[in-house]
Amino acid sequence: MGPWLQLYLHLVWATWDRQPLITPGVESRLYAALAAKARQLSCDPLAIGGVADHVHVLVSLPAIVTVASLVKELKGASSHLVTHEVAPMAGFRWQGGYGAFTLARRDIPVIRRYVVEQKSHHADGTARGVWEQTTTAEEPRPGT
Repeated sequence: MGPWLQLYLHLVWATWDRQPLITPGVESRLYAALAAKARQLSCDPLAIGGVADHVHVLVSLPAIVTVASLVKELKGASSHLVTHEVAPMAGFRWQGGYGAFTLARRDIPVIRRYVVEQKSHHADGTARGVWEQTTTAEEPRPGT
């Protein structure tokens, strides 16, 4: 018998230079690819959401998968799909950094709601700064 775990991660990462590359034509296939890759890695994708320049992924994590390998695989598979199938001419790329936050099982409903309601949070200014952090020294957005 293996270990009994309850490991949950809230991940966030941005497009290259925070460019608005997650267009409506890209979004659904991108999110589906992220979910499929997570399942392939024995992770349970609990929620995926975002806006034009970044994505949030809420997953359960098995003992055999490290945070770094999960993010690398998710970013690689989704970027490959977009650049080779969905929007080859768009110049799609992810930034190098990411944010990873652990949470308790009891916090899943709050974080799930936050992830799936990203567009609303960014539109009405209720995005939580710490949950949007993707690098240790967040780069300024172009034009700011």
